[in-house]
Amino acid sequence: MSEVKTGAVPAPGELKAALLGFVDELKSYRQDIQKKLDAQDDRMSMFERKNAFRARSPLSTEAAPEVPHQKAFDAYLRNGDDTGLRGLAIEEKGMTAASDGGFLAAPHVAQTVQNSLSNAVSLRALANVVTVDAGSYDVLVDRDDMTTGWANETTAVASTSAGVERISIPLHELSAMPKASQRLLDDAAFDVETWLAGRIADKFTRAEAHAFLRGDGLDKPTGLLNVPFDATGAGSIFSIGELKTGVSGAFGTNNAAEKLIDLVYALPAAHRANATFVMTSKTAATVRKLKDADGRFIWADSLAAGEPARLLGYPVMLAEEMPEIAADARAILFGDFKAAYTIVERPDLRVLRDPFSAKPHVLFYATKRVGGGLVDGRAVKALKFGA
Repeated sequence: MSEVKTGAVPAPGELKAALLGFVDELKSYRQDIQKKLDAQDDRMSMFERKNAFRARSPLSTEAAPEVPHQKAFDAYLRNGDDTGLRGLAIEEKGMTAASDGGFLAAPHVAQTVQNSLSNAVSLRALANVVTVDAGSYDVLVDRDDMTTGWANETTAVASTSAGVERISIPLHELSAMPKASQRLLDDAAFDVETWLAGRIADKFTRAEAHAFLRGDGLDKPTGLLNVPFDATGAGSIFSIGELKTGVSGAFGTNNAAEKLIDLVYALPAAHRANATFVMTSKTAATVRKLKDADGRFIWADSLAAGEPARLLGYPVMLAEEMPEIAADARAILFGDFKAAYTIVERPDLRVLRDPFSAKPHVLFYATKRVGGGLVDGRAVKALKFGA
Protein backbone atom coordinates (compact mmCIF):
# COMPACT_ATOMS: atom_id res chain seq x y z
CA MET A 1 0.00 0.00 0.00
CA SER A 2 1.09 3.66 -0.46
CA GLU A 3 2.59 5.31 2.56
CA VAL A 4 1.50 8.79 3.79
CA LYS A 5 4.33 10.94 5.05
CA THR A 6 3.92 12.51 8.49
CA GLY A 7 5.02 15.95 9.61
CA ALA A 8 3.57 17.99 6.77
CA VAL A 9 -0.09 18.47 6.10
CA PRO A 10 -0.87 17.01 2.66
CA ALA A 11 -2.72 19.02 0.10
CA PRO A 12 -6.34 18.08 -0.51
CA GLY A 13 -5.51 16.65 -3.94
CA GLU A 14 -2.76 14.43 -2.55
CA LEU A 15 -5.08 13.11 0.19
CA LYS A 16 -7.74 12.23 -2.32
CA ALA A 17 -5.25 10.47 -4.58
CA ALA A 18 -3.88 8.50 -1.61
CA LEU A 19 -7.37 7.37 -0.59
CA LEU A 20 -8.21 6.25 -4.13
CA GLY A 21 -4.96 4.27 -4.31
CA PHE A 22 -5.74 2.62 -0.96
CA VAL A 23 -9.22 1.63 -2.15
CA ASP A 24 -7.86 0.15 -5.40
CA GLU A 25 -5.24 -1.87 -3.56
CA LEU A 26 -7.88 -3.13 -1.11
CA LYS A 27 -10.10 -4.28 -4.00
CA SER A 28 -7.15 -6.07 -5.62
CA TYR A 29 -6.34 -7.79 -2.32
CA ARG A 30 -9.92 -8.96 -1.89
CA GLN A 31 -9.97 -10.29 -5.47
CA ASP A 32 -6.80 -12.30 -4.82
CA ILE A 33 -8.30 -13.76 -1.66
CA GLN A 34 -11.51 -14.66 -3.51
CA LYS A 35 -9.58 -16.40 -6.30
CA LYS A 36 -7.69 -18.50 -3.77
CA LEU A 37 -10.95 -19.46 -2.04
CA ASP A 38 -12.57 -20.37 -5.37
CA ALA A 39 -9.57 -22.50 -6.31
CA GLN A 40 -9.77 -24.28 -2.96
CA ASP A 41 -13.49 -24.98 -3.47
CA ASP A 42 -12.78 -26.42 -6.92
CA ARG A 43 -10.16 -28.77 -5.51
CA MET A 44 -12.53 -29.93 -2.76
CA SER A 45 -15.35 -30.53 -5.26
CA MET A 46 -13.09 -32.56 -7.51
CA PHE A 47 -11.96 -34.64 -4.53
CA GLU A 48 -15.57 -35.35 -3.52
CA ARG A 49 -16.52 -36.33 -7.08
CA LYS A 50 -13.60 -38.71 -7.34
CA ASN A 51 -14.58 -40.38 -4.09
CA ALA A 52 -18.21 -40.66 -5.22
CA PHE A 53 -17.30 -42.28 -8.54
CA ARG A 54 -14.81 -44.56 -6.85
CA ALA A 55 -17.64 -46.04 -4.76
CA ARG A 56 -19.62 -46.94 -7.87
CA SER A 57 -18.87 -49.91 -10.09
CA PRO A 58 -17.41 -48.82 -13.44
CA LEU A 59 -19.68 -48.90 -16.45
CA SER A 60 -18.93 -51.61 -18.96
CA THR A 61 -20.31 -52.67 -22.31
CA GLU A 62 -19.37 -56.28 -21.65
CA ALA A 63 -22.05 -58.83 -20.74
CA ALA A 64 -22.72 -59.42 -17.07
CA PRO A 65 -20.71 -62.32 -15.69
CA GLU A 66 -22.52 -65.62 -15.28
CA VAL A 67 -23.43 -66.72 -11.78
CA PRO A 68 -21.42 -69.76 -10.60
CA HIS A 69 -24.36 -72.17 -10.80
CA GLN A 70 -25.32 -71.13 -14.32
CA LYS A 71 -21.73 -71.40 -15.61
CA ALA A 72 -21.20 -74.78 -13.94
CA PHE A 73 -24.54 -76.09 -15.23
CA ASP A 74 -23.69 -75.03 -18.79
CA ALA A 75 -20.35 -76.88 -18.57
CA TYR A 76 -22.14 -79.97 -17.29
CA LEU A 77 -24.67 -79.97 -20.14
CA ARG A 78 -22.07 -79.47 -22.87
CA ASN A 79 -19.28 -81.83 -21.84
CA GLY A 80 -20.36 -83.58 -18.64
CA ASP A 81 -17.98 -81.62 -16.40
CA ASP A 82 -19.74 -81.75 -13.01
CA THR A 83 -16.81 -80.40 -10.98
CA GLY A 84 -18.39 -76.98 -10.55
CA LEU A 85 -21.77 -78.41 -9.60
CA ARG A 86 -20.30 -80.74 -7.00
CA GLY A 87 -18.35 -77.83 -5.55
CA LEU A 88 -21.55 -75.80 -5.28
CA ALA A 89 -23.24 -78.72 -3.56
CA ILE A 90 -20.68 -78.44 -0.77
CA GLU A 91 -20.54 -74.65 -0.59
CA GLU A 92 -24.25 -73.90 -1.06
CA LYS A 93 -25.87 -76.73 0.83
CA GLY A 94 -29.10 -77.79 -0.83
CA MET A 95 -28.75 -75.60 -3.93
CA THR A 96 -27.14 -78.32 -6.02
CA ALA A 97 -27.01 -81.99 -5.09
CA ALA A 98 -26.68 -85.36 -6.73
CA SER A 99 -27.96 -87.51 -3.88
CA ASP A 100 -31.12 -88.66 -5.66
CA GLY A 101 -29.95 -88.60 -9.26
CA GLY A 102 -29.00 -85.59 -11.33
CA PHE A 103 -28.23 -82.00 -10.46
CA LEU A 104 -30.55 -79.09 -9.83
CA ALA A 105 -31.10 -77.16 -13.04
CA ALA A 106 -29.89 -73.57 -13.24
CA PRO A 107 -32.53 -71.22 -11.77
CA HIS A 108 -33.49 -69.61 -15.08
CA VAL A 109 -33.99 -73.04 -16.70
CA ALA A 110 -36.22 -74.21 -13.84
CA GLN A 111 -38.16 -70.92 -13.93
CA THR A 112 -38.73 -71.20 -17.68
CA VAL A 113 -40.18 -74.68 -17.25
CA GLN A 114 -42.34 -73.57 -14.31
CA ASN A 115 -43.70 -70.57 -16.24
CA SER A 116 -44.64 -72.82 -19.15
CA LEU A 117 -46.49 -75.20 -16.84
CA SER A 118 -48.32 -72.35 -15.09
CA ASN A 119 -49.43 -70.79 -18.40
CA ALA A 120 -50.46 -74.07 -20.04
CA VAL A 121 -54.08 -74.74 -20.91
CA SER A 122 -54.63 -77.58 -18.45
CA LEU A 123 -56.30 -78.28 -15.12
CA ARG A 124 -53.27 -76.67 -13.43
CA ALA A 125 -54.65 -73.28 -14.51
CA LEU A 126 -57.87 -73.88 -12.51
CA ALA A 127 -56.84 -76.13 -9.63
CA ASN A 128 -55.27 -75.33 -6.28
CA VAL A 129 -51.46 -75.59 -6.61
CA VAL A 130 -49.32 -76.15 -3.49
CA THR A 131 -45.50 -76.26 -3.24
CA VAL A 132 -44.03 -78.60 -0.62
CA ASP A 133 -40.70 -80.13 0.39
CA ALA A 134 -42.17 -83.44 1.60
CA GLY A 135 -43.09 -86.61 -0.27
CA SER A 136 -46.85 -86.11 0.20
CA TYR A 137 -49.41 -83.50 1.19
CA ASP A 138 -52.41 -83.87 3.51
CA VAL A 139 -55.66 -81.96 3.00
CA LEU A 140 -58.36 -81.67 5.67
CA VAL A 141 -61.88 -81.38 4.27
CA ASP A 142 -65.07 -80.72 6.28
CA ARG A 143 -67.62 -83.51 5.92
CA ASP A 144 -70.55 -81.10 6.20
CA ASP A 145 -71.09 -77.41 6.64
CA MET A 146 -70.01 -76.23 10.07
CA THR A 147 -72.94 -75.57 12.34
CA THR A 148 -73.36 -72.20 14.05
CA GLY A 149 -74.93 -71.14 17.32
CA TRP A 150 -75.75 -68.17 19.49
CA ALA A 151 -74.68 -67.71 23.07
CA ASN A 152 -74.62 -65.13 25.86
CA GLU A 153 -72.24 -64.54 28.74
CA THR A 154 -73.74 -67.28 30.92
CA THR A 155 -74.55 -69.98 28.35
CA ALA A 156 -71.96 -72.59 27.39
CA VAL A 157 -70.81 -72.39 23.77
CA ALA A 158 -71.87 -75.44 21.76
CA SER A 159 -69.36 -77.18 19.50
CA THR A 160 -69.59 -76.19 15.82
CA SER A 161 -67.32 -78.93 14.52
CA ALA A 162 -68.70 -80.98 11.64
CA GLY A 163 -65.89 -83.53 11.42
CA VAL A 164 -63.16 -83.67 8.81
CA GLU A 165 -61.68 -86.10 6.31
CA ARG A 166 -57.92 -86.34 5.83
CA ILE A 167 -56.89 -86.80 2.19
CA SER A 168 -53.25 -87.57 1.44
CA ILE A 169 -51.83 -86.68 -1.99
CA PRO A 170 -48.54 -88.46 -2.80
CA LEU A 171 -45.93 -86.96 -5.12
CA HIS A 172 -44.75 -88.89 -8.19
CA GLU A 173 -41.72 -88.46 -10.41
CA LEU A 174 -42.46 -86.79 -13.74
CA SER A 175 -39.64 -87.27 -16.24
CA ALA A 176 -38.60 -86.29 -19.77
CA MET A 177 -35.55 -87.24 -21.84
CA PRO A 178 -34.64 -84.69 -24.53
CA LYS A 179 -31.86 -85.82 -26.88
CA ALA A 180 -29.12 -83.85 -28.66
CA SER A 181 -25.94 -84.67 -30.59
CA GLN A 182 -22.55 -83.99 -29.02
CA ARG A 183 -21.56 -81.98 -32.10
CA LEU A 184 -24.48 -79.65 -31.47
CA LEU A 185 -23.54 -79.31 -27.80
CA ASP A 186 -19.96 -78.44 -28.79
CA ASP A 187 -21.21 -75.49 -30.85
CA ALA A 188 -20.71 -72.40 -28.67
CA ALA A 189 -23.45 -70.54 -30.59
CA PHE A 190 -26.03 -73.16 -29.58
CA ASP A 191 -28.02 -72.03 -26.52
CA VAL A 192 -28.26 -75.42 -24.88
CA GLU A 193 -30.07 -74.18 -21.75
CA THR A 194 -32.89 -72.46 -23.64
CA TRP A 195 -33.27 -75.52 -25.89
CA LEU A 196 -33.37 -77.86 -22.90
CA ALA A 197 -35.89 -75.73 -21.00
CA GLY A 198 -38.20 -75.61 -24.02
CA ARG A 199 -38.10 -79.37 -24.59
CA ILE A 200 -38.65 -80.20 -20.93
CA ALA A 201 -41.53 -77.73 -20.65
CA ASP A 202 -43.24 -79.20 -23.72
CA LYS A 203 -43.01 -82.79 -22.44
CA PHE A 204 -44.03 -81.91 -18.89
CA THR A 205 -47.01 -79.84 -20.03
CA ARG A 206 -48.45 -82.68 -22.09
CA ALA A 207 -47.88 -85.26 -19.37
CA GLU A 208 -49.50 -83.10 -16.68
CA ALA A 209 -52.52 -82.23 -18.83
CA HIS A 210 -53.20 -85.94 -19.36
CA ALA A 211 -52.55 -87.03 -15.77
CA PHE A 212 -54.68 -84.37 -14.07
CA LEU A 213 -57.72 -85.51 -16.05
CA ARG A 214 -57.08 -89.17 -16.95
CA GLY A 215 -54.32 -90.32 -14.57
CA ASP A 216 -54.95 -93.72 -12.99
CA GLY A 217 -53.04 -93.00 -9.76
CA LEU A 218 -50.34 -95.63 -10.49
CA ASP A 219 -47.04 -93.76 -10.25
CA LYS A 220 -48.92 -90.70 -11.44
CA PRO A 221 -51.65 -88.33 -10.15
CA THR A 222 -55.26 -89.52 -10.04
CA GLY A 223 -57.18 -87.59 -12.68
CA LEU A 224 -60.64 -86.12 -12.25
CA LEU A 225 -62.12 -88.56 -14.75
CA ASN A 226 -60.76 -91.56 -12.83
CA VAL A 227 -62.53 -90.92 -9.52
CA PRO A 228 -65.88 -92.50 -8.53
CA PHE A 229 -69.00 -90.90 -10.03
CA ASP A 230 -72.37 -90.65 -8.31
CA ALA A 231 -75.26 -91.43 -10.66
CA THR A 232 -77.70 -89.67 -8.33
CA GLY A 233 -75.97 -86.36 -9.10
CA ALA A 234 -75.36 -85.52 -5.44
CA GLY A 235 -71.67 -86.35 -5.18
CA SER A 236 -69.52 -86.43 -2.06
CA ILE A 237 -66.00 -85.61 -0.91
CA PHE A 238 -64.71 -88.69 -2.74
CA SER A 239 -67.09 -88.80 -5.74
CA ILE A 240 -68.39 -86.46 -8.44
CA GLY A 241 -72.11 -86.18 -9.13
CA GLU A 242 -73.14 -86.71 -12.75
CA LEU A 243 -76.20 -85.73 -14.77
CA LYS A 244 -77.27 -87.54 -17.95
CA THR A 245 -78.47 -86.06 -21.23
CA GLY A 246 -81.03 -88.85 -21.64
CA VAL A 247 -79.73 -89.78 -25.08
CA SER A 248 -76.73 -92.01 -25.71
CA GLY A 249 -73.93 -90.02 -27.32
CA ALA A 250 -75.94 -86.83 -27.86
CA PHE A 251 -77.69 -83.91 -26.19
CA GLY A 252 -81.10 -84.77 -27.54
CA THR A 253 -83.25 -82.85 -29.96
CA ASN A 254 -85.35 -80.45 -27.93
CA ASN A 255 -83.69 -79.84 -24.58
CA ALA A 256 -79.94 -79.50 -25.20
CA ALA A 257 -79.61 -76.05 -23.62
CA GLU A 258 -81.81 -77.11 -20.71
CA LYS A 259 -79.41 -79.94 -19.83
CA LEU A 260 -76.57 -77.45 -19.50
CA ILE A 261 -78.75 -75.20 -17.35
CA ASP A 262 -79.56 -78.19 -15.13
CA LEU A 263 -75.83 -78.91 -14.87
CA VAL A 264 -75.13 -75.36 -13.70
CA TYR A 265 -77.75 -75.35 -11.01
CA ALA A 266 -76.91 -78.85 -9.79
CA LEU A 267 -73.69 -77.32 -8.44
CA PRO A 268 -74.03 -75.82 -4.93
CA ALA A 269 -74.38 -72.04 -4.95
CA ALA A 270 -71.20 -71.64 -2.89
CA HIS A 271 -69.17 -73.11 -5.77
CA ARG A 272 -70.98 -71.53 -8.73
CA ALA A 273 -69.31 -68.15 -8.28
CA ASN A 274 -65.88 -69.61 -9.20
CA ALA A 275 -67.10 -72.30 -11.60
CA THR A 276 -65.76 -73.04 -15.09
CA PHE A 277 -66.82 -75.34 -17.93
CA VAL A 278 -64.17 -77.79 -19.20
CA MET A 279 -64.53 -79.57 -22.56
CA THR A 280 -62.68 -80.34 -25.79
CA SER A 281 -62.67 -78.09 -28.86
CA LYS A 282 -64.87 -80.57 -30.72
CA THR A 283 -67.45 -80.57 -27.93
CA ALA A 284 -67.31 -76.77 -27.87
CA ALA A 285 -68.08 -76.69 -31.60
CA THR A 286 -71.34 -78.54 -30.84
CA VAL A 287 -72.23 -76.51 -27.76
CA ARG A 288 -71.69 -73.11 -29.36
CA LYS A 289 -74.47 -73.88 -31.87
CA LEU A 290 -77.06 -74.39 -29.12
CA LYS A 291 -79.80 -71.80 -28.54
CA ASP A 292 -82.18 -71.12 -25.69
CA ALA A 293 -85.99 -71.12 -25.93
CA ASP A 294 -85.93 -67.57 -27.33
CA GLY A 295 -83.54 -68.48 -30.13
CA ARG A 296 -80.46 -66.84 -28.59
CA PHE A 297 -77.08 -68.56 -28.59
CA ILE A 298 -76.03 -69.64 -25.12
CA TRP A 299 -72.34 -69.36 -26.07
CA ALA A 300 -70.65 -65.93 -26.02
CA ASP A 301 -67.24 -65.42 -27.59
CA SER A 302 -64.59 -63.48 -25.71
CA LEU A 303 -64.71 -59.71 -26.16
CA ALA A 304 -61.10 -59.11 -25.05
CA ALA A 305 -57.78 -60.76 -25.78
CA GLY A 306 -56.83 -63.30 -23.15
CA GLU A 307 -60.37 -63.64 -21.81
CA PRO A 308 -62.13 -67.02 -22.13
CA ALA A 309 -65.37 -67.56 -24.00
CA ARG A 310 -68.47 -67.90 -21.82
CA LEU A 311 -71.26 -70.44 -21.71
CA LEU A 312 -74.38 -69.41 -19.83
CA GLY A 313 -72.27 -66.65 -18.30
CA TYR A 314 -69.47 -68.93 -17.06
CA PRO A 315 -65.94 -69.17 -18.52
CA VAL A 316 -64.98 -72.13 -20.71
CA MET A 317 -61.57 -73.84 -20.78
CA LEU A 318 -60.81 -76.06 -23.75
CA ALA A 319 -58.88 -79.11 -22.58
CA GLU A 320 -58.08 -81.59 -25.35
CA GLU A 321 -57.56 -84.39 -22.81
CA MET A 322 -61.30 -84.43 -22.12
CA PRO A 323 -63.36 -87.09 -23.93
CA GLU A 324 -65.41 -86.03 -26.94
CA ILE A 325 -69.16 -86.49 -27.15
CA ALA A 326 -69.82 -90.22 -27.44
CA ALA A 327 -71.96 -92.92 -25.85
CA ASP A 328 -71.72 -92.66 -22.03
CA ALA A 329 -68.85 -90.17 -22.27
CA ARG A 330 -68.47 -87.58 -19.51
CA ALA A 331 -67.59 -84.92 -22.05
CA ILE A 332 -68.33 -81.81 -19.98
CA LEU A 333 -67.22 -80.91 -16.46
CA PHE A 334 -68.50 -77.88 -14.59
CA GLY A 335 -67.33 -76.75 -11.19
CA ASP A 336 -65.03 -74.87 -8.87
CA PHE A 337 -61.82 -76.76 -9.65
CA LYS A 338 -59.77 -74.81 -7.14
CA ALA A 339 -61.89 -76.28 -4.37
CA ALA A 340 -62.20 -79.71 -6.00
CA TYR A 341 -58.66 -80.60 -7.09
CA THR A 342 -55.25 -79.96 -5.53
CA ILE A 343 -51.91 -80.19 -7.35
CA VAL A 344 -48.81 -80.67 -5.21
CA GLU A 345 -45.27 -80.17 -6.48
CA ARG A 346 -41.69 -79.79 -5.34
CA PRO A 347 -39.96 -76.67 -6.68
CA ASP A 348 -36.73 -78.32 -7.83
CA LEU A 349 -36.01 -79.55 -11.36
CA ARG A 350 -33.18 -82.09 -11.70
CA VAL A 351 -31.19 -82.98 -14.80
CA LEU A 352 -28.92 -86.01 -15.34
CA ARG A 353 -26.67 -86.14 -18.41
CA ASP A 354 -26.45 -89.56 -20.06
CA PRO A 355 -23.93 -89.84 -22.94
CA PHE A 356 -24.00 -93.66 -23.07
CA SER A 357 -27.55 -94.96 -23.54
CA ALA A 358 -28.19 -93.43 -26.98
CA LYS A 359 -24.76 -93.03 -28.58
CA PRO A 360 -23.76 -90.96 -30.51
CA HIS A 361 -26.44 -88.75 -28.95
CA VAL A 362 -26.61 -87.38 -25.42
CA LEU A 363 -29.76 -87.86 -23.33
CA PHE A 364 -30.81 -85.42 -20.61
CA TYR A 365 -32.95 -87.13 -17.99
CA ALA A 366 -35.03 -84.34 -16.39
CA THR A 367 -37.22 -85.06 -13.37
CA LYS A 368 -39.71 -83.18 -11.24
CA ARG A 369 -41.96 -84.44 -8.44
CA VAL A 370 -45.68 -83.72 -8.88
CA GLY A 371 -48.91 -85.09 -7.40
CA GLY A 372 -52.59 -84.38 -7.74
CA GLY A 373 -55.92 -85.62 -6.48
CA LEU A 374 -59.59 -84.94 -5.82
CA VAL A 375 -60.12 -83.23 -2.45
CA ASP A 376 -63.82 -82.35 -2.66
CA GLY A 377 -66.03 -83.92 -5.33
CA ARG A 378 -68.98 -81.80 -4.23
CA ALA A 379 -67.43 -78.81 -6.02
CA VAL A 380 -67.71 -80.41 -9.52
CA LYS A 381 -70.47 -81.90 -11.66
CA ALA A 382 -70.20 -83.94 -14.86
CA LEU A 383 -72.54 -84.18 -17.84
CA LYS A 384 -72.72 -87.77 -19.13
CA PHE A 385 -73.97 -88.34 -22.66
CA GLY A 386 -76.02 -91.41 -21.85
CA ALA A 387 -79.59 -92.58 -21.51
